[in-house]
Amino acid sequence: AAFAQNGYHEAAYKVFQQMQHEGLKPDKITLISLLNLFTRSESLALGKLVHSDIVNEGYESDVVVGT
Repeated sequence: AAFAQNGYHEAAYKVFQQMQHEGLKPDKITLISLLNLFTRSESLALGKLVHSDIVNEGYESDVVVGT
C-alpha cells in the first residue's frame, strides 16, 4: 500500500505479484490502494489485472472493496 500511495505504480504491482507468488493473500486495503492507483493513472491495464484478482478472491461483494 505504501508504494501505491506514493505513486510508485510498477513497484507496487511487483510487490503485489511477489506476495501472490509466495502464497500471501492481499488484504482489502492493499487491493483498494492498488485499484485506486491504477484507475487514476496511465496504468489502466494493471488496474484491470487487480480487478480480476478482486473478483477471483470474492471481494467484489465486499461493501468496502466493491464500492
